[in-house]
Amino acid sequence: MDTAHPDTGDLVLALARRVRRTYAEALAQWHVTPSQSRALRVLERTDGMRPSALADELRIAPRSATEVVDALQDRGWVQRAADPTDRRATTVTLTESGRDLVGRIDDVRRQASEEVLAVLTPAQRRTLHEILTVVLGEDP
Repeated sequence: MDTAHPDTGDLVLALARRVRRTYAEALAQWHVTPSQSRALRVLERTDGMRPSALADELRIAPRSATEVVDALQDRGWVQRAADPTDRRATTVTLTESGRDLVGRIDDVRRQASEEVLAVLTPAQRRTLHEILTVVLGEDP
């Protein structure tokens, strides 16, 4: 291995950091943190979930999930309601405003990736996509 060049794994991590940084800068227009964005995207896929399940999905502490939900609720993007299966528990769902924001966030996420990958030719992008699909075990 040529030690003058970074390891491929280091390059992958550097690329991920660059995409995340570009994405975080784009999210700033709504004053949304990346963790809040992730929570919104998880909630979009459900009809509602308990904060503890959200914490599990986000791989964060339940207290941290409560703080994320509180911030999103303060902005009007999520709402809490009694869990229909257990009145002692609550579920969190997106509001209409939250659903709209998720759509805009998805657009920004795609644009952030496009911005970072704009230096590649279309053929290089296809190759990168194929390689990442294999490495991550995703279906093409």
